[in-house]
Amino acid sequence: MGGERVPLAGRALTEPHLSRLPDDHPDRERILAVHAVALAAGESGYLDPATGLFVLSAGFLARRGTCCGRGCRHCPYVDD
Repeated sequence: MGGERVPLAGRALTEPHLSRLPDDHPDRERILAVHAVALAAGESGYLDPATGLFVLSAGFLARRGTCCGRGCRHCPYVDD
C-alpha cells in the first residue's frame, strides 16, 4: 500500500493482529503493557522488553494514514 489513506482495521489500537503478536508469544503481556504506556503517552514507539529494539506504536502508525507493508508488529491496518 502506498500513499493514499486507508481505513484502520476493526480492532482497538491496543490489540495487535494475532499474525503479528500471537496469544502464545512468551513476552506478549510485557509487550502489550509497554505498548499501552507508549499509546497513552502519544509516543511513537517503545523498546521491546525482550530484544531492546525500537518498535513503532499503533498510534504512530495510525497517524501516518497508510500501511508501509513492512510487517510492523502493531500495524493498525492489518485485518486478514
